[in-house]
Amino acid sequence: MSSLRERIERLERDLLADPPRISAYHDLPFTIFRYDPSDEFPARKECLRLATRLQNARRRVHFISLGEILWKAIRETEGIAAIAKEERKLGFDRAQRTVSTLLSDKDFTELPVELVKRMEGFDPAVDCAFLVRAGALAPAIYRCAKLLDELHGRTMVPVVLFYPGTTDAPEGEGATSLRFMGMEERQGAGTYNYRVKIY
Repeated sequence: MSSLRERIERLERDLLADPPRISAYHDLPFTIFRYDPSDEFPARKECLRLATRLQNARRRVHFISLGEILWKAIRETEGIAAIAKEERKLGFDRAQRTVSTLLSDKDFTELPVELVKRMEGFDPAVDCAFLVRAGALAPAIYRCAKLLDELHGRTMVPVVLFYPGTTDAPEGEGATSLRFMGMEERQGAGTYNYRVKIY
């Protein structure tokens, strides 16, 4: 299995290629950088180093925190206290469904719409977006597979989703099935079996 740094270097080469080689399809400029959930902090360091190297090569890297969007959606609607009260009263699953609604209903903060807004004005030839803090969506607030699918056709900006999860296949050898946060019960629920390249 390739090391975290080796996979980051492979991603870097593909992002710097002209055109970027992160996807086989021109209308789907997305990729996933998978790392073990236990490697969260080393992955963050490597991600920052990658951004610096890309910026030194005249690419503009924009970090977009999925966790920050989630907490902003909660604060601006129900409020943290209301979600905590709902969890105490009605259980975790119900509170999780409420937060999921806050990120998927057009009357609140639709996550893909919010991401597209944040990428407005980005130049696909120069800019790229790093989606980080995806672990905030665990265990089942919002499926990352659904998010990338919903971004299809909405932006041409290269997007890298930094994904805390596990896979049964060695990287670079056709990995298509991922388990978000390594949760066994998530196998199949978070399967990437479509056109997104996984590093």
